[in-house]
Amino acid sequence: MARVKYTLEFTTRAKPELIYTYISTASGLATWFADDVNVNGKMYTFIWDGAEEKAELVSKKINKMTRFKWLDREQDEYVSFEIVRDELTDDVSLMVTDFEEEDDVDDAKAVWEVSIDQLKMTIGG
Repeated sequence: MARVKYTLEFTTRAKPELIYTYISTASGLATWFADDVNVNGKMYTFIWDGAEEKAELVSKKINKMTRFKWLDREQDEYVSFEIVRDELTDDVSLMVTDFEEEDDVDDAKAVWEVSIDQLKMTIGG
């Protein structure tokens, strides 16, 4: 089954600087994305229910975005978090791009909804 790329947009009332700390630091990511996160240089170890998954931080722009390349997945697969501010309305969104088996995309989107709801409860937005 082919894995497909998909992107989700979540609006928030939080400032980009605050969101960035939650998409770029071990403590921030452990608040909403994983049970625990360990960092060694650019290597991040994400822990869910005792299982580990390793990723390399391959790109970051302060207060704008982070991109992680999973070590055990296809070369072109990643997860990225991008903070977008609308110039006209000043609205802030968090864009999440991920990859999943085509038949599992809807389930994956539901998991992201829960995770982002947890993030919003944490940051008040």
